Amino acid sequence: MTFGLIGDLAGGIGLFLLGMHLMTSGMKQAAGQGLKTTLEAATQSPSRGLFSGIFITALVQSSSAVTVATIGFVNAGLLRLKQSINVIYGCNIGTTMTGWLVALIGFKIKISAFALPLVGIGMLIKLAGNDRKISHIGMALAGFGLFFIGLDFLKNAFDGLDDQLPLDQIDQSPLGLILFVIAGFVLTFLMQSSSAAMAITLSLAAAGSINLAAAGALVIGANLGTTSTAMLSVIGATSNAKRIAAAHVIFNLITGAVGILLLVIFSSVINGEIENLDYVTLLAAFHTLFNLMGVAFMWPLTDRLELFLRKRFRSQEEDVGQPRFLDNTVLSTPSIAVEAMSNELCRVSQLTSDMARTAVSADISETPKLTALMNSIHNLNGKIGKYNQKIAQENLTEEVSTILPSAMRITRYYSEIARLSALMPKYYDHFEQLSDQSLKKLIHDYQHKTIDLIDSCEIYEDAYQSGLESRKQIKSLEKNYQHLKSQVMESSIAGQIKPKESIELLDALSHIHRLAEQVEKAARYWSSLTPMQHRESPLNRRDALDAD
Repeated sequence: MTFGLIGDLAGGIGLFLLGMHLMTSGMKQAAGQGLKTTLEAATQSPSRGLFSGIFITALVQSSSAVTVATIGFVNAGLLRLKQSINVIYGCNIGTTMTGWLVALIGFKIKISAFALPLVGIGMLIKLAGNDRKISHIGMALAGFGLFFIGLDFLKNAFDGLDDQLPLDQIDQSPLGLILFVIAGFVLTFLMQSSSAAMAITLSLAAAGSINLAAAGALVIGANLGTTSTAMLSVIGATSNAKRIAAAHVIFNLITGAVGILLLVIFSSVINGEIENLDYVTLLAAFHTLFNLMGVAFMWPLTDRLELFLRKRFRSQEEDVGQPRFLDNTVLSTPSIAVEAMSNELCRVSQLTSDMARTAVSADISETPKLTALMNSIHNLNGKIGKYNQKIAQENLTEEVSTILPSAMRITRYYSEIARLSALMPKYYDHFEQLSDQSLKKLIHDYQHKTIDLIDSCEIYEDAYQSGLESRKQIKSLEKNYQHLKSQVMESSIAGQIKPKESIELLDALSHIHRLAEQVEKAARYWSSLTPMQHRESPLNRRDALDAD
């Protein structure tokens, strides 16, 4: 192989990948929040999930991008497992559109007649768009043009390659076909683009450098290679994200097995009797066919697949200190990243509420767990803080910029709730040993009212907290606290309890009061964290924040 040929191959692949990147990035940026909205529509029914996966993948021309986005949305708690599996099915069908583009346009029309003008028009729109949505569409158009220019280089570079690299002489036995499958997988893994591997395969077939059965095996390998991106993206991710990646691997292995079986059965017919037909179009059709057959096979088994996956990767879910929703793949869309952080804070709210209830109720049997939970929550809040910083480094809207400080404030409140809860057991003996029964009853009532406040301030998914009700409760609790303090001091003066005992009781009550304040503040600031999901009147929101 000459240096010029190697340069053409490398340049063609580079231009093709650059075009794919610009197309994918441009369409994703143009879609923006609409990409999430479209994927969320997949949760309505299995068929919607399938067609959403097909449509979005055909639009952005990258199954890897849509798969990673789906994993990110599952990771962030924005999509459910079963519907996401259907999106993955759709992605595998949608990615076959690249083959049809190449077959019907790339090798049928003179590329220079439309590719270069597309690059020029796209960049003109990009410059004139001034960072509006239209500018991202311009970038996608320019990428579309580069996509075909790269394809033209590949097509020309592969002309005559069979004289220097006789790929068509490789054994066409099942073992030989498997070697081509492995080659397709490796190509996709190295370039992280099944579309690029597909373009290389179609260029080889168009140039006659490879027979149809071997090209079909390369297509199967490229299809399997897309799983590598999904597997890489879930390193350190949540259990649900790993389940989606596993579903992607299982589906692609099954479709690959179907494709190999078809090739083994029909390889002699394919190579011997249809030599005059269009190889490129046949390969595109074969790519679509075995993916459709894979969906037809897996569709009735989706429920079983979901049950199987739910039993896997459970150990991570049992680790309280590990985040379940924070996902780096959604950072490029800050509004979605904020939702992921919001879901994680919702989980922390539930953990700290359980801690606070246990601590205030003086449940001695749960005492050993409180310190361990405190350490886990501190660790989790630290990761939320780092994620908050990562969001801040992105291109933020004014709305998102105002949310991030409130999120940091909430994590501080939750950390303080955990710390105060873990310290409560040292006061339990003072409550139990109190001899004044009337005072003991007042303290018991105060504990119950504090628990009622904790219950009302606990954050649940899709539950909006205005902060007004909790403010009323904390004011009522404040009056109760002041009355209780007076009673403790009066009992001490009257000699009903010892001075040292009164000091210890006042310290314990102050501790509970401080805990209640932190709980209420966290709930109040929650309303400022999620303005995109829930709208509160500006007056109410300002009053709630000014009360701090």
